[in-house]
Amino acid sequence: MLGSLALASPWMLAALALLPAIWLLLRLVPPRPQRVDFPPLRLLYGLLPRGRVAARSPWWLTALRLILAALVIAMLAVPTLRPFNQSGATRVTPLLFLVDNGWGSAATWTKRRDVIQAALAAAEQDRRPVALAALAEPLTDLSLSPAASLGPRLAALAPQPWQANRGAYAPAIASFLRAAPEAEIVWFSDGLAGDGDNGFLSALSEAGKQGRVTVYRDDARSSLALAGAANAPSGISVRVLRMGKLDRALSGTVRAVDLKNLPVGQADFSFPAGAGETTAQLDLPVDIRNDVARLEIVGDASAGAVQLLDRTWRRRTVGIVSGQDKDVSQPLLSANYYLTRALEPYADVRTAEGTSPAEAIGRFLDDKLPVLMLADVGNLGDAEVKLSTWIENGGVLVRFAGSRLAAAENTLLPVKLRQGGRTLGGTLSWEKPQKLGSFDANGPFAGLALPDDVSVKRQLLAEPDIDLPGRTWAALADGTPLVTAEKRGNGVIVLFHVTADTTWSNLVLSGSFVEMLRKVVGLAKSAPVTGAVAAQAGAAAPVYAAPSRTLDGLGAFQVPPATAQPVRADQPGIGRPDHPPGFYGPPDGLVAVNALPANAVLKPLDYTAVNASLADYTVAKPIALGPALLLVALALLLADALIVFFMAGGWTRLARPGVGSAALVVLALSLSLLAPPNAQAQNRPFDAALKTRLAYIVTGDKETDDTSLAGLKGLTAYIAERTALEPGPPDGIDPAKDELAFYPLIYWPIVPGKEPPPPAVMARIDAFMKSGGTIIFDTRDALQQDAGGAATPAGETLKRLLSGLDIPELEQIPAKHVLTKTFYLLDKFVGRYDNGETWVQATAPTSEDSDKPVLGGDGVSPLIITSNDLAAAWAVDAQMNPLFPVSTGLERQRELAYRAGVNMVMYALTGNYKADQVHVQDLLERLGR
Repeated sequence: MLGSLALASPWMLAALALLPAIWLLLRLVPPRPQRVDFPPLRLLYGLLPRGRVAARSPWWLTALRLILAALVIAMLAVPTLRPFNQSGATRVTPLLFLVDNGWGSAATWTKRRDVIQAALAAAEQDRRPVALAALAEPLTDLSLSPAASLGPRLAALAPQPWQANRGAYAPAIASFLRAAPEAEIVWFSDGLAGDGDNGFLSALSEAGKQGRVTVYRDDARSSLALAGAANAPSGISVRVLRMGKLDRALSGTVRAVDLKNLPVGQADFSFPAGAGETTAQLDLPVDIRNDVARLEIVGDASAGAVQLLDRTWRRRTVGIVSGQDKDVSQPLLSANYYLTRALEPYADVRTAEGTSPAEAIGRFLDDKLPVLMLADVGNLGDAEVKLSTWIENGGVLVRFAGSRLAAAENTLLPVKLRQGGRTLGGTLSWEKPQKLGSFDANGPFAGLALPDDVSVKRQLLAEPDIDLPGRTWAALADGTPLVTAEKRGNGVIVLFHVTADTTWSNLVLSGSFVEMLRKVVGLAKSAPVTGAVAAQAGAAAPVYAAPSRTLDGLGAFQVPPATAQPVRADQPGIGRPDHPPGFYGPPDGLVAVNALPANAVLKPLDYTAVNASLADYTVAKPIALGPALLLVALALLLADALIVFFMAGGWTRLARPGVGSAALVVLALSLSLLAPPNAQAQNRPFDAALKTRLAYIVTGDKETDDTSLAGLKGLTAYIAERTALEPGPPDGIDPAKDELAFYPLIYWPIVPGKEPPPPAVMARIDAFMKSGGTIIFDTRDALQQDAGGAATPAGETLKRLLSGLDIPELEQIPAKHVLTKTFYLLDKFVGRYDNGETWVQATAPTSEDSDKPVLGGDGVSPLIITSNDLAAAWAVDAQMNPLFPVSTGLERQRELAYRAGVNMVMYALTGNYKADQVHVQDLLERLGR
């Protein structure tokens, strides 16, 4: 290492000591021919003696040749110029890496991790000790260790589905800086402001004043998130947020999926310039809306870009039956009006007009409504038996007091009413109206703010008994119940001890009335099929729901981690380490926990308090100086040849007739050899037909195409070194223009969101596969896949692509598939990642007693599907150094990835001949005859 300059073979510089000897040799030049005029005898006059045939070169020509020799020596040392952000420091000081690995970093995690790995590699080269802190994970001890030892930990580091808790690390950082005051801090930030940032920034401020803090941030892309989904009468609406108020417009798509991960609708959204929030509106029928379990931003893989919807969110249909006489003159003061206005924001309301309460109740029950509200309905008649059965099956009945209910006698009440305690002016009358006193801490109203403007002038009193306190959800200031409830079977009966209008109280005018009804309606399902949740909601003790499926940092479902704890069903809260975002509870009563609250706002983080040096998330690749030195050396060599040519009288020779024309022809041929590769592109199919070549599909995405080319170059070199096959250089092909039949194996990386080729091109691809060709489809998304099988953006793109092909039945590679033993014996096909599965055409056993599956004849599976990012594991630079790290950080994984590539190439070239080993015994017996 010489600062930013790295030498792969520094010992070659010892050849510079030979420059004096080279100088002695380079001083000589051929003598210049003499020009002698006619007559012929004059040619013999003045000639030099025969022994003097050399002359000394000018000093400048000798210097040119010495420079040429030095360039050749330097080129043999393989010099490489490291970029600035990888160059080592002049002093060996400790480093503290602070990594924001919350959901805000998930969308660009691959790029961020590459930057962190590059910084860690630079620290390893400079032998600097490093301490690493992942700010979204539980607090750990900040201790220095060799940079090389942090490789496996960094490879296992992944974004978490909650926001980084920087404040928790502030004391540990302060202690670390006291122990190592000269340490430098590198903060890989996600740019999102959060709680506790003030203490964190204060801990870094002192080091920032000394210029020892560097902050990586990505201003080119803002984090996107979803929050505050609402099931309005017009459709589903959800808030789409982005970090800060950027000056550029931004658009995207929100997709709605059900519990089976099937898409049921989508809507576009757009941010005007300068806006930090917009709304996506999905217009769907109510029945379809109630099936939606997940909203997600297409192409944005993070837990913040996912909004989970549980049973409490679903828009239920509520039937309202009023026992009051129809007041034509004052329709805006009726109970139906107040209930309808309170329920409309989150439920579909149906009222009964022109019919008796019993008939209306029977009609609503026939329609399987989950919630019924009876406003001052006393005598239920024949509907009481049917209504009781409906409650037992999970229905929610809400009753409101009134003169008719006070005078009636029925059993569908949560408490026994006290006679004589319902009229004002009696022995139990109040001198002044009573205010709302309290909500039961274990009831559904727990957590609601107590309004101070609600007053009750009249109520129905409950008969005191031992069970009354456990059935009271809301009470007045004097302790008398305002709302009581009782669990009946799988359903709930709720009684408001006041009317649903303003005659007895002003409760219906309060915003708390809307929230109370919302909580009550949330106890019901979209239809009263089962009642586990309703039964739980009616219990006195709080109900907790165990984790069922949780989200990872990329927004994909996974098996709940061991640290996940149950959440309170009525107060799930937002995601945190012990309650990660996801679904909790049984399948028929899921409770959703999201990464962001409904009123969330994404604020950009202000770094000015730290006085840090800012850097972007970019990794500049090392620059190989060898090719440039070679070009300079060739140019000097050509200049030396021309100088010697003209010093030896070459210009006079060119002046002879015919010699100049021949020189021009030679010059034209030389220039043709230096033509750029695309000038000879028309010969590529011819070259591919003469020599075996691997190929990749050009996707149009530069980063993906460069990785594919570098990967196939690395695999080609590995094949040439380890096998008898010597493939030619790989080709990038366009299936719409290039002939596919010349290539036995084609690598096709999937770019998320890219549309499939036109049908005519798909027909060519299908013909190639049916003619014996094999295509490797690589979604490169193994880290984004979850145990629940939810499709990733790349998986959705592959699904659309394969829908245009005649694809056979697929299966995961069996343990004894021919592909596992074509060249190397393998049990798994890994790439840059090792957790993805590999799929091939489904096979059949060779015989009833054989477990070695093969295809008939010499058939080869026309496609191989993987998600392990094979090309990134194979990719090498010009010096054959790996370009990308593997997930485990162990080179053994890269070696296995190369072996998997060799097996795939041999499989495509040789077929399933090795499966014939099962018939060896029969063949030997036949030969013996």
